[in-house]
Amino acid sequence: MKKVFTLILTLIVGYIALGQVAPNKYWVRFTDKDNSPYSIDNPEQFLSQRAIDRRAAYNIPIDESDLPVNPAYIEAVVNEGATLLNVSKWFNSVTIFAANSAVLDAINALPFVLSIQKSTGTNNQPGDKFGKPFFERESYNQIPETGFLKGTTSGQSYDYGQAYNQINMLNGIPLHDMGYNGTGMVIAILDAGFLNANTIAAFDYLWDNEKILGYKDFVDPQNPNIFESHYHGTMVLSTIGANLPGQMVGTAPEASFWLLRSEDGDSEYLIEELNWVSAAEYADSVGADVINSSLGYTTFDDPSQNHSYEDMDGNTAPITIGADKAVSKGMIVVNSAGNSGGGSWQYIGAPADGDSVFSIGAVDAGGNYASFSSTGPTYDGRLKPNVVAQGQGSTIISAWSGEVSSGNGTSFSSPITAGMVSCLWQAHPNKRNTEIMNAIQESGTLAENPNNQLGYGIPDYMLAHDMITNSGYDIVFDNALSVYPNPFSSNFTIMIKDRELEVDRIEISDLTGKLIYRLEVSPNNIDNISVSGLDQVSPGVYVMRIISGGQQSIQKIMKN
Repeated sequence: MKKVFTLILTLIVGYIALGQVAPNKYWVRFTDKDNSPYSIDNPEQFLSQRAIDRRAAYNIPIDESDLPVNPAYIEAVVNEGATLLNVSKWFNSVTIFAANSAVLDAINALPFVLSIQKSTGTNNQPGDKFGKPFFERESYNQIPETGFLKGTTSGQSYDYGQAYNQINMLNGIPLHDMGYNGTGMVIAILDAGFLNANTIAAFDYLWDNEKILGYKDFVDPQNPNIFESHYHGTMVLSTIGANLPGQMVGTAPEASFWLLRSEDGDSEYLIEELNWVSAAEYADSVGADVINSSLGYTTFDDPSQNHSYEDMDGNTAPITIGADKAVSKGMIVVNSAGNSGGGSWQYIGAPADGDSVFSIGAVDAGGNYASFSSTGPTYDGRLKPNVVAQGQGSTIISAWSGEVSSGNGTSFSSPITAGMVSCLWQAHPNKRNTEIMNAIQESGTLAENPNNQLGYGIPDYMLAHDMITNSGYDIVFDNALSVYPNPFSSNFTIMIKDRELEVDRIEISDLTGKLIYRLEVSPNNIDNISVSGLDQVSPGVYVMRIISGGQQSIQKIMKN
């Protein structure tokens, strides 16, 4: 593992050797973790029991990258006159504030210091601010008393109010009705601040039931003010955790949360990527299951730090390397694709380019591509985003008034997704993060033909649940089958394109898993199979399994 860690560090050093961190802020990297008082044999010294249990459950080894930075190294840097900002064990580094060049020279002379990333102290503004965090280009509107176009309908368990459409689109209500509402799941929200989130009524349920597990400021650790800083994280939190029955209920209202401020909304420097990595490490250490990050980086206030599209290769930006590392520790990182669609940048930003990052694009209330949503592919040709959710006309809570509002941006499609990811994982705690993400993708409307605007499309979380429940499913012969008509009224035909495919059995279940139809098929070598006798079946969405040998194809069908 030491060789892997060294490789990662080398990549980072090579990439930003000439960049800056931020005015008077520096990135100090160390040569090793030798003589550390910590040991991977005693992980309870630096990981919570929940984090240790996650490693054990998914057979993830505790390795050198989990070891904290040697405290003697940190102390030596501080003793030279620097102010410590953040520490990164994954990068074996610290970020510091120092206004005196003599302090930097003294630190650089320490034998265990690999390098210091120096700041130029400039504050030049690039001509096109498309690289600012995604929330810089989002819009918010108070929802009027009348004239709101989206439906406001209840499920069995929750009265979602104005948020009904954004969860119903994902077929997430049946999961809630089955009790999969985020209970026992921990979500870390990495954002720019959570203005008034400690006083807004929509979050009373979270506070009263001790579901806000804690909060931490990585932008200003000496003067934390996450509830008095930026508004963005408050609105992001609301799409997952708001609980105002009849007005707005989020996608995981019973989840628990860590609120972590990593983004400085007043400026844009590379140090914020490093803040993010430190926050992700903290989320890992306290045992978070899911990270939502409605942030992304392309260009900065100092143009010398700017990323290029070529950097969106999944292995270059520090934040992307950190995000993929977070996934390797067993978490799911859900990240906004970005709001650059149709603009001069157009493509996703970092860390959405990560090969392990679950990147989320945006659609409108009708499921159509939102023109602002950033697109793929990554520079190395990988499909992005992974999936989409409602990000245009999303229902949110205003950080200022505490009232139900609406907003546009992938900053909202991401947490809407993060909440549903948590509910699905709650239903299947023994599945690895990659299995959960794969099932969500395969349930998407474009699973058979994904593209770089919508990825795998709009997921169906109940279908994903059914796929995982029937573990061992294999969809390799899906392209050999088609269903017509779909939606159907009383009967439909399964058309077999490959005459050599022999279907053994057809089963149709409702979204609770109840079997409503079963047909044993005689040995056949035919072009199609007729399914009839469904006149009395209630209208709605159903799951059909087509069994052939030891394989299953799972199809979503709809009754008019």
